Amino acid sequence: MESSKVKTIKGDDNLKKFVLFAFNGEAMCFVHVLLNGMDMITKGYDVKIIIEGAATKLLPEMKKEGSLLFGLYKKAHDKGIIEGVCRACSAKMETMEDALAMGLTLLDDMSGHPSISRYIEEGYVVITF
Repeated sequence: MESSKVKTIKGDDNLKKFVLFAFNGEAMCFVHVLLNGMDMITKGYDVKIIIEGAATKLLPEMKKEGSLLFGLYKKAHDKGIIEGVCRACSAKMETMEDALAMGLTLLDDMSGHPSISRYIEEGYVVITF
């Protein structure tokens, strides 16, 4: 995304990049992660979604046509806002093969988990669900 198309909040250039860390394993919570991510990207924000913790158990439902999550997940994936999945948590939840089959990046730069500080250092505001 070109930086000229990224929206600035109240003139603060540091608040135009967001990373949504989804930890909660409830489908309805993850729906809101996807809805907010899609809303933000359509309004010009730079946004990434990280699937972490118990949320990794939702991967099979995300790839199942007709499921609650399938349509929204597909839209978010097609927009390129799904950054990836926690390697350690997807292994623990036995969904790593699902992640790989879905073409998702396994994130593991902090002892097998995605590092929040990395995104902060890259200028992202972190929001957790």
